Amino acid sequence: MCFIIFRLHSALVECPVPTGYFSMACFYATQLHTLLWTSSLNRTSHHFKPNYTYRTPKFLFRQKPLIASFSTSDVEARTEMKDSSTATLRELCHGHVPEHVIRRVEEVGYVIPTEVQLQALPFLYSGRDCVLHAQTGSGKTLAYLLQILSVIDSQRSAVQALIVVPTRELGMQVTKVARMLAAKPSELESGPKSCTVMALLDGGMLNRHKSWLKAEPPTIVVATMGSLCRMLEKHILKLDSCQVLVVDEVCTKREKNQVLLSLLQVDSPESAIIFVSEQSEKSKKAGNAPPITLLVDFLMSSSGGFSNVSLLEEDMNFNKRAASLSELRGGGGYLLVATDIAARGVDLPETTHIYNFDIPKDAVNYLHRAGRTGRKPFSDKKCFVTSIITAEERFVLQRFENELMFCCEQLFF
Repeated sequence: MCFIIFRLHSALVECPVPTGYFSMACFYATQLHTLLWTSSLNRTSHHFKPNYTYRTPKFLFRQKPLIASFSTSDVEARTEMKDSSTATLRELCHGHVPEHVIRRVEEVGYVIPTEVQLQALPFLYSGRDCVLHAQTGSGKTLAYLLQILSVIDSQRSAVQALIVVPTRELGMQVTKVARMLAAKPSELESGPKSCTVMALLDGGMLNRHKSWLKAEPPTIVVATMGSLCRMLEKHILKLDSCQVLVVDEVCTKREKNQVLLSLLQVDSPESAIIFVSEQSEKSKKAGNAPPITLLVDFLMSSSGGFSNVSLLEEDMNFNKRAASLSELRGGGGYLLVATDIAARGVDLPETTHIYNFDIPKDAVNYLHRAGRTGRKPFSDKKCFVTSIITAEERFVLQRFENELMFCCEQLFF
């Protein structure tokens, strides 16, 4: 699970950004409860100690891809050195993956394995649970799909592999590659049936998928968390025959909260504003608690010493908002959690740190949020704007950089 942190300094200097590592987890498992011990990996396992390096100004990065082997009782972590072998993908997959799949991989141009495939495939074929860290575009998807195709039985009518993705767009991409690899070659059309792949993605036609799941379950399911939960709650999707579970760059609000907490503890800002997105109408109708309220509760109940956290949102009446701002201006240091209502017309000149817990809707909103810092005349304090994003949101921040002509530093957690 990985979040990417981008920071904009008040003094803009163009800094070289090293290659970072986004995360993908592949679990060889038969029960979904394996997610429980992976979710607390960084907090509870004394064996798992990522190699972070601290530089000025506040620059964290992982030096090498970290590969971890798992069991339910222990975690063994190790940093793999680059294999000097010149093995081809065919040689790595021989004896594990069906021949027609290997030929299809070669037909689309995948002949020489990438570094992550070279390291991961022997490890995956051994049947052990693992977590892979590698940069985007390094070949993680192909690695875990080859692992899946090495263990499933296409003649068995049951869901044997589940791939959980964070977004519909990534799910469509994974589904396309999976179907391409699993397609039956033309010379085998009269033979056994081919492996089927279903996409259960947010915004998709779930009613049609219900009929499909009842009539003939697919071999592989690619799902976003929301759609997956709905199908499981209604007992439409059965996972009792699942052999492989892949969690591909899935992140949760709880983990995002921990990243924010770590940033606040490292920065120790005297006065800061944390911007959170407004609650959607769908979420309100469902009776869910507002995200901003949940974040305030988390910060106040954490061990970070943030007992005095202020709140500013649209649903507060005018008098309450005015009283809250007046208290902030006269009380010295503060930590304000707010929606975009604080991005316009709110003058808190002591603010030195802005945290975009949720990325703004557009470049204009980014500019207004960032404009809450550096407002104190003749001040020599450095100001920072920090955005916490996932890999899928990186292009949005790049668009803001292009439109507003600025450059951010990149931090990794």
